[in-house]
This record gives sequence, C-alpha cells and structure tokens, in this order.
Amino acid sequence: MTATMLRSDELETMRIAMVASQLRPSGVTDPRVITAMAETPRERFMPAGMGALAYRDSTIDLGQGRRANTPLATARLLVEARLRATDRVLLIGAAMGYTAAILAQIVAEVVAVESTPALAAAARANLAAFSNVLVVEGALEKGHAAGAPYDVLVIDGAVEQVPSTLYTQLAERGRAVTGLNDRGVSRLAAGARDADVLGLLPFVDYDSVPLPGFAKPRTFTF
Repeated sequence: MTATMLRSDELETMRIAMVASQLRPSGVTDPRVITAMAETPRERFMPAGMGALAYRDSTIDLGQGRRANTPLATARLLVEARLRATDRVLLIGAAMGYTAAILAQIVAEVVAVESTPALAAAARANLAAFSNVLVVEGALEKGHAAGAPYDVLVIDGAVEQVPSTLYTQLAERGRAVTGLNDRGVSRLAAGARDADVLGLLPFVDYDSVPLPGFAKPRTFTF
C-alpha cells in the first residue's frame, strides 16, 4: 500500500499534531523525548511513499514480515527507560533507524541491532549523520556482546521472553524496556538487571509489533 505524497509543511503539521494529540495526553512526560520526536521527520525513516502514514497511531508495514512500532509505543518505552545523557544504549529492532535517531539526540551512544539486511542497510543510510550510532546487522536475540556492557536495553517491539543472551549484556542494575506478548495480550514493561536475573514489570497494556527470534519454547500438554 502506498500513501499520498505530502509537502514538507504538511508533514510538519502532522508531526506537531502527533505530539499534541498522541504523546502528551498518554504519559509521555520526558521533555527530551517529546522534543526529539517533535523535531525528527519520521517519514524519512519509512519506506518510500509511506510519509503520509508516519504520524498515525498505527503500525507501518516495512516489508519482509516486519512492521514499525507506533510512535506512542516507542515514546512510552523511551520514557520508562529513564535515559541519561551518559548512557550507552543497546537498541534491538532498529528497523529503518527512527528510534535510534531519537535516542541519539538524548544519550551518549547507541548500538542498534537489526536482523533484516534491507532494513539494516536503510538504517545505516538514514543514520549516517549521527556519529554516536552504530548499526549492527545480526540476530536480534543475540544483541551485540562486543560492545557490552550497556546501561540501557531498549527492545522496540514485543517479545515472548527476553533471553539471557541480551540482558547479560547490561551492566549491573542496567535498565531494560520492552514490549511483552503473553498469550495474545501485549504489554509494555520496564525493569533492571539484578545479577543474572532481569526483573520486568508491565506498566501499560498496549499493542507493540512482534519481533522475530524471541518465541518461548513450546511444551506439550496432555
């Protein structure tokens, strides 16, 4: 599906409306997140012809079985991450680079992992202006251990479980935010690493796009 091409001023009006009508009334209280999302043209991080859809409260088809999270889902995750200017962030599910671009304006360093080659290539191109972002192509569930430890883990999508291969890349007491899929119910959750355990507490029921590679092992029942 393609969308009607809009002028830059029309897209800017839609971006401002997104902040006013979607983010501010829905628990997005961090002014740094609001400012970054108000100033970053999200349409530049979407497939060609999808610009008119960039600011809707809905997911966007990126092709190859992947979708972009809603602006609100991403914003709520970033707020709950309690970001600091000195943070090193491991972002899982870079897609075409939008969330990495928002993070890069708030934190010191972002390592953005993307498993789909075409999306990883697009993210690298879209993020070329950000010297503090590294895009890594690889399995989402493996993260990027070579860059560990990280202060924050952001999973920009929903998973059934967060494997130890990811959360052990966090520093002790490192923070984590993610979407969680639990028997068909999608929630956003936040927590921290404590030794070899990641404690997560859901903070809102909200749809989040599923990410590949995080399914729980299936068990047989009799």
